[in-house]
Amino acid sequence: MAITGVDEKSIHIIKGCINGDRRSQKDLYTIYYPIALGICLRYSDNKEDAIGILNDGFFKVFKHIDKYDYQKPFSVWIKKIMTNTAIDFYRAKIRQGISLDITMYEHTIVDHDSISHKLDYEDLLAMVHQLPPAYRTVFNLYAIDGYGHEEISDMLGIAIGTSKSNLHKARSRLAEMVKIRGAIRGKTEEKT
Repeated sequence: MAITGVDEKSIHIIKGCINGDRRSQKDLYTIYYPIALGICLRYSDNKEDAIGILNDGFFKVFKHIDKYDYQKPFSVWIKKIMTNTAIDFYRAKIRQGISLDITMYEHTIVDHDSISHKLDYEDLLAMVHQLPPAYRTVFNLYAIDGYGHEEISDMLGIAIGTSKSNLHKARSRLAEMVKIRGAIRGKTEEKT
């Protein structure tokens, strides 16, 4: 049986990780750190939480790497683990009773000084971070990771209608932020 999902170097690193080789683990961590951190940042409130999610995710990767299917791309497998770890973190926050009071996010203040002249990934990420955690999580799962509302409902333990509502509200909030950003950019351009 031919292995089609992974190149030879990656296979060597993955097999080294299965055997507990620290160098292979370091190489895998180094290669996939940027991708994994990007996912964790999208789901967290701050970089500290993202790093915690990242570390938990890599722990799961190393613990379960022997279950990886070489027929599929490794990046897809690791992205799924990081996303699931972020969702676990979100659920744990809810169970701990941390308030996800959406009303406290109603009047999010946009940091006008950090707005550049074009909307790029960093701007979008900053806007997504301003969303309430419930909205942000559903938005990430649906719009970025490609899950359907039924899957999101199962993952988060919420009703499908809640998932749809949170997505709609997230998109509305993001549209408002983009509109505000555009208005600020217009005023800035008028002054120059």
